[in-house]
Amino acid sequence: MSKKSNIRISPAYRQAGESTNRMQNYTVDKNKVLHADLCFAINGACIYVQNRLGRFAKEKQFGDALENRLKEIGLSYVRELTVGDTGNRTDFVIDGQVLLEIKAKPFLSQDDYAQVQRYLQVLDLELGLVVNFWAKSAMPHRVLRKH
Repeated sequence: MSKKSNIRISPAYRQAGESTNRMQNYTVDKNKVLHADLCFAINGACIYVQNRLGRFAKEKQFGDALENRLKEIGLSYVRELTVGDTGNRTDFVIDGQVLLEIKAKPFLSQDDYAQVQRYLQVLDLELGLVVNFWAKSAMPHRVLRKH
């Protein structure tokens, strides 16, 4: 029996000609989405932090608030894990499964996605999330490791 979850998708993601309802329901098969429940909890924590601090705090402030929220909801994490011998540090590795990189800048660039991809390769993780807290909504972007 597969686990299913109902989610709501904004009109921007609808196909042309679909219902004109403001939001539309879709069913997601959690067995096909990598770390679905964990990512759902991380997404919620990011949105919670942005709602508390607003959009234009410093990256360090977002990181500290996110760390506190992860403690509150009971997720295990490692903060500022050194990546290999490069001296680079990840923002968070959550539950030993998901890399989370946080940004506080006007927009994400290809370099941000490339950074997450490099960290995933070195740390041998399958999924990374990059979230820009200065965006209107702190919705993490999923990055899957290239093989």
